[in-house]
Amino acid sequence: MTFYELKEAIIIGFFLSFMIGPVFFTLIQTSILKGARAALSFDLGVVLSDVVFILIAYYGSKSFLEEIKDDPRLFFVGGSILLVYGLITYMDKSQKRTIQDETLVLPEKTNYKKLFLKGFLLNFINVGVLAFWLGMLVIVGSNLQMNSAKIFNYFTLIIVSYLITDIGKILLAKQLIKKLTPSVTYKIKRAMGIMLMVFGLVLVLKGFIPKEKLHFKTVKTVIEKTE
Repeated sequence: MTFYELKEAIIIGFFLSFMIGPVFFTLIQTSILKGARAALSFDLGVVLSDVVFILIAYYGSKSFLEEIKDDPRLFFVGGSILLVYGLITYMDKSQKRTIQDETLVLPEKTNYKKLFLKGFLLNFINVGVLAFWLGMLVIVGSNLQMNSAKIFNYFTLIIVSYLITDIGKILLAKQLIKKLTPSVTYKIKRAMGIMLMVFGLVLVLKGFIPKEKLHFKTVKTVIEKTE
């Protein structure tokens, strides 16, 4: 993997950790109510469900992606998925509330196995997460020429970056809860939605470029020069 790819994977993992939703709120509140170990158990369940989703997306679409990995229309497919996911994230108003409004009923004695399972199921029932990982796989797989080793390393780095950021959130939970007012959480979620829509739209437009006019090396060189 190149340095650019490493940096990109780390940044994606970092921003994923701040996607406002049930998992985000429950993680913070679990840390405050039951401590860091309990929150980490919950988070590991969430991470495992993400890994399962990535594997489902990879093995479910591998043969298809292998056939069209050099086709620019692949960007249209991945971009469309991320565009729709970003639009849903932007329009969703269900999380316009504070963490204090969340109700989390836990037994007096912390059951780490149940928290792990809770994290897994809470994330796994969200079909939108699978759609997101599928869109990412379509894009990343195309850029990495469907090289299994590179794809594995790329997504591993995303997950590790995501987990490390979550650990930071767990340790700073009490400070975060003071900052996450309804207005702030709502703005964060809408900002993440806009970012996904912009990224998806760019990829969709890229998918309309005829193959003979799409010089990947030239495009990559131009991008690197503008950074």
